[in-house]
Amino acid sequence: MLTGTVTVGNVSIGGNTPVKVQTMCNTFTQDIEKSVAQCVDMVAAGADLIRLTTQGMKEVEALKEIKSILRSRNIDVPLIADVHFSSDVAIEVAKVADKVRINPGNFAKEHDEACRQLKKFLEVCKEYRTAVRIGINHGSLGERIINKYGDTPLGMKEAAMEWIRMCEENDFHNLVISLKASNTIVMATAYRLLWKEMEKCSMAYPLHLGVTEAGNGDTGRIKSAVGIGALLKEGIGNTIRVSLTEDPVKEIPAGKIIANYFDSGEYAESIRRIGEITPGCIPHNCYDCQSWNEFIIKASCDFGPMLLDKEIDDFTLTARVGGQEIPQEKLDDFKDNLQQAARRKFNKPEYIACPGCGRTLYNLEETFNEVKRRTSHLKGVKIAIMGCIVNGPGEMADADFGYVGEGKGKVAIYKGKEPVMRSVPQEKAIDQLLRIIEENPLE
Repeated sequence: MLTGTVTVGNVSIGGNTPVKVQTMCNTFTQDIEKSVAQCVDMVAAGADLIRLTTQGMKEVEALKEIKSILRSRNIDVPLIADVHFSSDVAIEVAKVADKVRINPGNFAKEHDEACRQLKKFLEVCKEYRTAVRIGINHGSLGERIINKYGDTPLGMKEAAMEWIRMCEENDFHNLVISLKASNTIVMATAYRLLWKEMEKCSMAYPLHLGVTEAGNGDTGRIKSAVGIGALLKEGIGNTIRVSLTEDPVKEIPAGKIIANYFDSGEYAESIRRIGEITPGCIPHNCYDCQSWNEFIIKASCDFGPMLLDKEIDDFTLTARVGGQEIPQEKLDDFKDNLQQAARRKFNKPEYIACPGCGRTLYNLEETFNEVKRRTSHLKGVKIAIMGCIVNGPGEMADADFGYVGEGKGKVAIYKGKEPVMRSVPQEKAIDQLLRIIEENPLE
């Protein structure tokens, strides 16, 4: 199914256009100088679109200034406003941004009021020709949907379809949809359900793909490649973000490798080399790549979807990077990471970590790396490190334990979905997280 085309500033998403790669600033949006500088770096790295958090009216004004400065420098990259919980902010920023990312379900506690506010918002978007992304995330579905469908891929699909229909009833079609999750099975299943439902209903909206809270380093790139690759190989997906708990500029090369791998036909050629998969067969492929990141991403796109969909149980590979043979020990470690990303074997801790944004009030990357260092021995334990309470408690739904920023210098420690410590000083929070983990061993 070929999707329709959505226009975001000077960029087209969907139709026959190549997959677009986007990222999100982690600066405070009100810090105009730093936000502009980061946008410039992102454009230099090849970002097709850039998102900034817009949590209040001050951020709306800041975004307006950021856009003006970039345009004065002949940088016309489309800017996306990320809005949660405030329909008033969404309505106002729709006059400024090229696209607004919303979850309409959190516009208001009462569903009827959320619907009324969505209608007002869409009228402004039509007037200003602003595109919209309806972003549904696992763990953030809202009580009404969860009561009907559970916190499931089906619930995610149903929530998206409900808001899509409402947009259509209001004659609004400049729409992109996302159904993100940190669990690659949940993520891929949700998108496939939505794709099938849209096809059944003769809808063709472009889809934004991403594995949310993927983490950092090799594991973050591998997990993203598994989830995104599983869908791109089926022709599902028009724009992607590789969410990493790193400098967001580093997300762009990772996203470009994935997008180009599928757009160029290189993926199809690699799969031909692997050959037909038969029962009992252990598929093999060899890689010759310029960088380690290129190798792990391409190999994850090849074998990750097969593992995810249980078409294979194992695989073998050889690799050269920059002309050097990769030792078997390092290849085995990659295989372990890929098996875990595809939810097949758990040999290490599982980390759920958001990339951070302007709402994050602590050094997320530094904290995450320290948590990883001190918990690397905890096989199979799922630990979340989240920047703030906007998405944190909901989107770390799969985690056994969690570290969630509550405000400047304060952290909440979670066991499962429940906070067991609140307002913990940041300098003591990692020690308290480890204490809670030690006192509550998993069976």
